[in-house]
Amino acid sequence: MIGITAYGAYIPRRRLQRKAVAEANKWFAPGLMGAAKGERSMANYDEDSVTLAVEAGRDCLPATDAIKDRAFVDAIYFASTTMPFSDRQNAGIVSAALQLPQNISSADVSSSMRAGTSALTMALDAVGAGRTNAPLVVAGEKRKARAASPQELAIGDASAALMLGKDKVIAKFIGSHSETLDFVDHFRGEGDDFDYGWEERWIRDEGYSKIVPAAVKALFEKTGVKAADIAHFILPCPFAKLDQTIAKQCGIDPARTRDNLASNVGDSGSTHALLMLVHALEQAKIGDKILVVQFGQGCDALLFEVTPAIADLPKRNGVTGSLARRKEETNYLKYLGFNGLIELEKGMRAEVDKRTALSVLYRKNDMLLGLTGGKCRVCGTAQFPKTRVCVSPNCKAIDSQDDYGFSERQGEVLSWSADFLTYSMDPPNHYGMITFAEGGRFMTDITDVEQGQVDSGTKVRMSFRIKDRDEKRGFVRYFWKAVPV
Repeated sequence: MIGITAYGAYIPRRRLQRKAVAEANKWFAPGLMGAAKGERSMANYDEDSVTLAVEAGRDCLPATDAIKDRAFVDAIYFASTTMPFSDRQNAGIVSAALQLPQNISSADVSSSMRAGTSALTMALDAVGAGRTNAPLVVAGEKRKARAASPQELAIGDASAALMLGKDKVIAKFIGSHSETLDFVDHFRGEGDDFDYGWEERWIRDEGYSKIVPAAVKALFEKTGVKAADIAHFILPCPFAKLDQTIAKQCGIDPARTRDNLASNVGDSGSTHALLMLVHALEQAKIGDKILVVQFGQGCDALLFEVTPAIADLPKRNGVTGSLARRKEETNYLKYLGFNGLIELEKGMRAEVDKRTALSVLYRKNDMLLGLTGGKCRVCGTAQFPKTRVCVSPNCKAIDSQDDYGFSERQGEVLSWSADFLTYSMDPPNHYGMITFAEGGRFMTDITDVEQGQVDSGTKVRMSFRIKDRDEKRGFVRYFWKAVPV
């Protein structure tokens, strides 16, 4: 039996109020007011599809010691249509941040809204064929939309992760079916930031309403499962209630259609089917059959059945936890600034060369991306960064340190500053000295925080974020920042 063995998800805490977007643009696009209900997830300025995927992966693979506890993962598939690099493997960055073994296979899957389900299908096929035993599938999206466009209200930023395997399977894989057609509902050309969409009625009537039922019918014929057996029907769809109409076309009870999270997250693109799948697994009962469908230049349809093992899976933050962790955002200009949709005056303090020394990045990869330090075998002192000589004044042993991961350790603010003089996209710039109970301390930025919320003694967790962007060369540099617990 193969299938899903664990799941995780991450939704950024900021929730941009759609009413704020519509109010700001009603002078130009008054029609937006009709869609100005609810909220959509909004990533921070130091988040992108890679950092979102890392957070979902951490939720899927909770660990005290990531280096040891995640050593069983033997492959990673990263799906996104908004990867920061066109010619650098983005999955490799996610893998390094998650401190996965180096001897694993990896792949980026992109260029379609089906990227998430395609990556999931590829990973399941790899397990079935014996090429991998425990692959991790992660997906993350941070898409841009033009100001005053309907897409600006509709999309949202999110990520999801699924662990696959043959042991302790919580959702058995029954079968899948794919249709590939060059039906262009929208596209984004090379080097463009925004999608170009086609006419909605054409997409609804000739796309979703014909392609999806055909794929579902073929899956039912292939697996022998009946429409009446489906307990959860997942279909990310931009048209209100069309998912229920299609469910009825397929013979599925429309009441079994899952909430598409449009009112509080938005459409997270190629991630969304996996995000909805995670949400369904959080609420599913043993024996429930889950049908996952994703439309995009064709259609992917996958069928799972929940097993008794789901009762033994340790609790995750997941979709439910991410939805509960929210901060209402009404500042539309902040959203535009965070997404580079307006050009802000950054001042002379921002005028520094941010070139990254790629040789140092490679040599210190485990430290910079994995937040790996050292722990002395002689006295047990942990330290960051790892050095040849133990920092304990009563030890000073030489070459006595084993790798020791700090990313999953809870820290505490020793000292801090909220600086209005240095440049920050979200001033003031919070940073401070972070200490850990078993030893180790370092200076880093503090993010996802408001002025007045940080003090000495504040408990923090580490979060993988964008440290700098080298706009001149198009390189993104990542590091770990502290986030108040």
